[in-house]
Amino acid sequence: MVAAGDAGSASVAERLGIKPDMVVQEIGWDEDVDEDVRAAIEEEIGGELLDEDADDVVEVVLLWWREDDGDLGDTLIEVRTPLDENGVIWVLTPKTGQPGHVEPSEIAEAVPQVGLAQTANISVSADWVGTRLVSPKSSKAKQR
Repeated sequence: MVAAGDAGSASVAERLGIKPDMVVQEIGWDEDVDEDVRAAIEEEIGGELLDEDADDVVEVVLLWWREDDGDLGDTLIEVRTPLDENGVIWVLTPKTGQPGHVEPSEIAEAVPQVGLAQTANISVSADWVGTRLVSPKSSKAKQR
């Protein structure tokens, strides 16, 4: 029988649309990231997350982003480069009241400027929320 906590962490990868054998790159890791989220994703993909220096084509980018991390638009342009044409960027930000919280309006303003579309927001853990970004040429991006 699966413990309730295990079911919650396993479903994080599923809610992020991550499936076995996907290539997932992690950007912005620091000591404040949620290790349970990382572990659930690595378990789902059956391997380790690629780091910022990887040059593989990736299907999912996990971008841990905080208020003082710089210009979100510039970073989104950079992280898009290795992304598969149908790939997804998840911008993971601290929830309201947490250190480094990012106002949703900051993300909403940066996204169209870099040619992306925001399609979903989900809670990924007690302290982090995820914003799903895709290329607008995808028909899924137009379904709102």
